[in-house]
Parts: sequence; C-alpha cells; structure tokens
Amino acid sequence: MNYEVILIGGGPVGMMLAGELALAGVKACVIERLKETNPYSRALTVHPRTLEILDMRGLKANLMSKGRPLSRGHFAGLDTPLDFSMLDSTSNYTLFLPQTETEKVLEAWADEQEVTVLRGFEAVALNQDEDGVDVIIEGPDGKSTLRALYVVGTDGARSMVRKHAGITFEGSDATFTAILGDAVLSDLSPMSVISQITDQGLISIMPINEQFYRVLMIDMERRNVSKDEAVTLEEFRSSIIRMTGSDLGLSDVRWLSRFGNATRQAGHYRNNRLLLAGDSAHIHFPAGGQGMNVGLQEAMNLGWKLAGAIKGWAPDWLLDSYHTERFPWNTALLRNTEVQTLLMDVTPPIMELRKMLAQLIRIPEANVQLAAQISALDVHYASDAKSPSHPLNGQRFKDLRLKLREGHTIDAYQLLHHGEFVLLHLNGNEQHTLSWKTNSPLQVVYATLAEFEPAWSDVHTALIRPDGHIAWAVSLSNSVPVQTIKEGIARWCGSIENEG
Repeated sequence: MNYEVILIGGGPVGMMLAGELALAGVKACVIERLKETNPYSRALTVHPRTLEILDMRGLKANLMSKGRPLSRGHFAGLDTPLDFSMLDSTSNYTLFLPQTETEKVLEAWADEQEVTVLRGFEAVALNQDEDGVDVIIEGPDGKSTLRALYVVGTDGARSMVRKHAGITFEGSDATFTAILGDAVLSDLSPMSVISQITDQGLISIMPINEQFYRVLMIDMERRNVSKDEAVTLEEFRSSIIRMTGSDLGLSDVRWLSRFGNATRQAGHYRNNRLLLAGDSAHIHFPAGGQGMNVGLQEAMNLGWKLAGAIKGWAPDWLLDSYHTERFPWNTALLRNTEVQTLLMDVTPPIMELRKMLAQLIRIPEANVQLAAQISALDVHYASDAKSPSHPLNGQRFKDLRLKLREGHTIDAYQLLHHGEFVLLHLNGNEQHTLSWKTNSPLQVVYATLAEFEPAWSDVHTALIRPDGHIAWAVSLSNSVPVQTIKEGIARWCGSIENEG
C-alpha cells in the first residue's frame, strides 16, 4: 500500500483535504497534472465561514496578510449590498484574495504536514476492490500504478473519479454563458468598482490590485455562445463598449474565459472507497463567489471522518454522514445560485423584481439572513438522535472567549489547531477532574465563559467536532452528567475509559 488516501486534483479543495488528513496522521498523496499553481484565479472571495474554519487550523492570519477584507457583498448584484459586518462572527467580512494565493497557502500547509504532492502527473484510470484502490498515473516517464485505501476526487466538474465510480451527475445544462477576464482598465480611477445591469446585460468590475481589474459580463448579444468557444480580445472589448459606452482604456488582457450556468450534483458523494468533494460533486454558476468556499468546507467535514475510518476509531455511521450532512446544504447552494441567475435576466418583470428585492433587503433581518446564507454561517447539521438532546447540537461552533481553569483567557478556535475533538467542560462548580481515554484524538478542556453568551449559559459540557460543529451539549440541569458525557463520547469517538 503506497498511501492511505490519494487525492486526484491539487486545487484548493484537494490541498485542504490533504492537510486535514495528514493532520490526523493519515499518509496522503495529491496527484495534480499542473506543474505549478494555476496563475489565473476564478475565485476571488474567501467567505466568513471559510475564514472561521481556516482560523481553526491557524491559517487565517496568513491569508489576511495577503488579502483585502470587505464588509459588504451582494446577492445577484442587487443595488442593496449584503452587510457581513452584522454577522455574529469574529470573521464578519469577506476576504478579497485571488484563488491562486489561497491555493499556495493551503499547499504550504499540506507540505508542512508532509503530504506527498506529485505535480505534472495525471490520474488516467482507477480500479477499486474490497481492500483498496489502484490508481494508474501518467507522468514524464510514462505510466505507473499507485495503491491506496481510499481515493477522493477533487478533480473538478469533469471528474475522472466520479466517472469511474459510476456516480450520476444530475441536473441541468447551461442556458446561457458569461465572459470573464482580467485586464488593465486605465480610464478607471484606481480601485474603482462597477456593478450594473441594463437591457444590454450585466457587468461587474472589481479591482484585483492597483493595476488589474476582474471583469465579468453577461452580454445579451453573446449569451448564447457555447462555453467551448474561446473568448477573443475583440469580443471582450466590444462587450465592454456595449455595456459601458467605452472600452475603459482596455489593455494588457492576461486571461479570458467563458463559462455557463450548468447546475449539477452527484447523486451520492461516495461509492465504497471512492469519494467526491468540491466541483467533482457539484457545479453551478459562480454567483456570490461560493464555489471554492463550499469545497473547502466539505474538505473540513470529510477529513476527520475519513481519518477515523482509516485509524479504526470511527463508528461505522460516521463516514456515511459526510454525504448525509453535506448533500442537502449543497442542494440549497445550487438553488440559491439558480435564483441569482434568474435575477440576472433583463426582461421588464425581472428588472422590477430586482427593485423590489433590493428594497426588501434593506430590512436588517432580511439582509442578515441572505448574508448568512451566502457566507455559509447558517450551515448546521441535524441533531444526532442517539446523543443527548440540546439546542446547540449540530450547530456551528462560534469562536468563544474562554477563561481556562489555569487562569488565562483564549479564543476557543485555538483549541482546534490540531484537528482534534474538544471536550469542553464549562461547569465551574465541579472540583474534580475526569480523565477520558479514547482511541480518537480528544482534548479535554476545563474553562468558563469569559464573555456572556446566551446560547451557552446552561451548558455543562459540549463535544466540539474537529470541523467546528457541536456534536452534542449537556445541560446544567442534567441529573446524570457524567454518564451522559460518557455515552456521548462513546457514540462519537469510539471506545472509552474514564477515571475519576
């Protein structure tokens, strides 16, 4: 067996998942056909929930040093912006950062965890059996075969892994295409932003840096062109002129792309030893900049579960919960991008609807609801029916301020830097210490809340999952807390022994 997990595709999702697996002690390998990180960045936005999960691994500060925080976003380019600053998070903003920079940070992290990255190699075939998966790769010296316990497809919309797994990719074909390009627009003032929709179509212009701008257009005269037809410089220029009245001083175009609004999702994210994450599991129009972010959040959900299956501590149901938990939220993602593309039409009824919705999201509660959806801060998982009941079960773990029993105060996300379960005891009245022993990575923390948090005011103990969701919480009113905690740990972390 060469590796425990092989990841096909070394984009941000593949690198994030590889790092997660290696953090849990799994021997991982990434196969990537590109010899170096793609210099062209389709994604430019790191959303609040993604910043939170990267904060949990100690990676957020590195990204923040490279990007530009923005407190506002949009839904379908409506005139009223989304206000992320109203979100209840220590990352209540988006980070404007080219995808290539995010990839570099994640690859460096994977390298620190001693992940093997084979660049310039392409996986061309798979064969899984009861004991593992053979991966045939082709590189500079020809073909060779690697073997792993599991293979994860992080290889994009045309995923070879998905096809070899025989997993369906259900949904709809594109009904229009859009144009994307990065260029110098010398007639614009530095760092200008343009977002408008007229009867000519939609145009969005954002500064990548002080020289280059990202231009996205849905040109009504060109929206029926196949995505397989290359965008020419002449087409790009003429579309900008149609949208704005001039070419805006267009020069030095360094990337052009055409893409459509095809919307599809894998029927299942796993076939025995083959799994999917990111664009291999779902594709959609990049409305709101959600795609890369959702893929990174999937990697966070899958990594510790797959590691648990490999290391032998995870209960049988845990790996299957990857699909169970992520599929409905990704379905919701596809629906929200479809709604946004519907609102990008220029017919009079849709234009009037846009005005109405722009008025509605001036209402703070409505604005927060949409901002939470775009940022993925609304994601929560079903409460485990076999764990003690509590309103926090399955919810996202907020970055609490904690005062440890030793006396100093910390941010709770620091406890998750090693990708372990955190058993958080908050009952300051307890004088004794319980030392829990499990086969899974479990960190036991005794603390009190340094700042009042209403949702946590009755919590005796909570088990925080490695991906920053709450497995279960035990109320202060529980009459047998030690027994309840013991059962809850055994349910999620495998065999257990405790000493009083």
